[in-house]
Amino acid sequence: MFKQHPSGLYVLFFTEMWERFSYYGMRAILSLYMINALMYDTALTSSIYGYYTGLVYLTPLLGGYIADRFWGNRRSIIVGAALMAIGQFALAISGQFYDTVTIGTPFFIIGLVVLVIGNGFFKPNISTMVGTLYAEGDRRRDSAFTIFYMGINLGAFLSPLVAGGLGDTGNPADFKYGFLAAGIGMVLGLFVFILGKSKHLVTPEGAPVGLVPEKRDRSDKNLASNKPLTKIEKERIAVIFILAFFVIFFWAAFEQAGVSLTFFAEKQTDRVVAWLGNFEIPASFFQSINALAIVIFAPMFAVIWTKLGNRGMEPSSPLKMAMGLLLLSVGFAILVIGASFADTGVKVSPMWLVGAYTLHTFGELCLSPIGLSMVTKLAPVKFASLLMGVWFLANAAANWLAGMLSTLYPAPGTTTSLLGYQITGLADFFMIFVVMGAVASLILFIIYKWLMKLMHGVH
Repeated sequence: MFKQHPSGLYVLFFTEMWERFSYYGMRAILSLYMINALMYDTALTSSIYGYYTGLVYLTPLLGGYIADRFWGNRRSIIVGAALMAIGQFALAISGQFYDTVTIGTPFFIIGLVVLVIGNGFFKPNISTMVGTLYAEGDRRRDSAFTIFYMGINLGAFLSPLVAGGLGDTGNPADFKYGFLAAGIGMVLGLFVFILGKSKHLVTPEGAPVGLVPEKRDRSDKNLASNKPLTKIEKERIAVIFILAFFVIFFWAAFEQAGVSLTFFAEKQTDRVVAWLGNFEIPASFFQSINALAIVIFAPMFAVIWTKLGNRGMEPSSPLKMAMGLLLLSVGFAILVIGASFADTGVKVSPMWLVGAYTLHTFGELCLSPIGLSMVTKLAPVKFASLLMGVWFLANAAANWLAGMLSTLYPAPGTTTSLLGYQITGLADFFMIFVVMGAVASLILFIIYKWLMKLMHGVH
């Protein structure tokens, strides 16, 4: 299956793997660094963390526009990767001087700002380039994005173990090693891209992809940026916006992994493993289930889509995304059952979380890489990176919504409410996400044929 794809896919695979290693490694120790080294309180730490993660998903909109109009994908990726490496090293310098406010704090702020800007140039453009490696109508595109998604999650799985292992030792002076490891990972990703871009990042006909717009336009008059959008292009763009709206509900539920699901793991889950000498599994370890499951199951999904495509039975992109929302809903339904036991005051088996996370992963594999692939298929070439930025903009809204919903997580003996719905226990709380996923999935199932008409032959 891997040999069926162009070599350029693996240049982008390893570039993205190292970038995600860098990002998730830094993120794993960011809050801990602010609290334990910079001595910020939890409120300020949460505020800075929220602004940072929100801006990470907003800046790709600007970075995509600049790439489409001025720089092209290649230059944007190189600039973005270099800036992110600089940002990580700035955080490492902050870690070196964490106890000197006049040095540690300014470098900390500079590091975060530079990381946000660099991510804006990098994130939408590397995803866009995956699609350009394939001819229009090539059935391998969805499986290519699934393979690409493996790179994302391989980096996400390894980085907390490396950066967290080096930085989160209990000694504030060691945080710099975690940031340094994240910076080195980003440099490795930059080298992979620079060394492989000229030879491997080409179309099926051998033409280079990701060039600056002026060179691209001279090589193909059909890509001229001044041509007005056609009715078909406008309708395809509308589909991107419609599906991006539904993606908000998926990620708002999925991103509970970092908040309410971690609370559940810490307080309501029996994490003691007797046969390991009563070892207590850290609550944060459960978040690695998703990345590990992606690496394990992504090849299976890639093969399934390819085989179904060869038989003319592959579901359309909107239908796959509806399936993803349904699987997410079922995953939370499992948690509702486990939470009903927890509401009685007992700690429940960790298998409730393992089962939920695994089903969430299946849902993610139906939705996230498929969504990336869909944007590259539907977006007009001159707006490809900009519309990829719009797609990531949905993630920004989802992360905000995830945080707002997690504030409803009920403390023992308390009651909260959402639009008149009374939340008296954990089962009630998780039922919010069962309903959210199920309703969004049902609506997509109902309208997917209409969306297919607007897509005009793109599947």
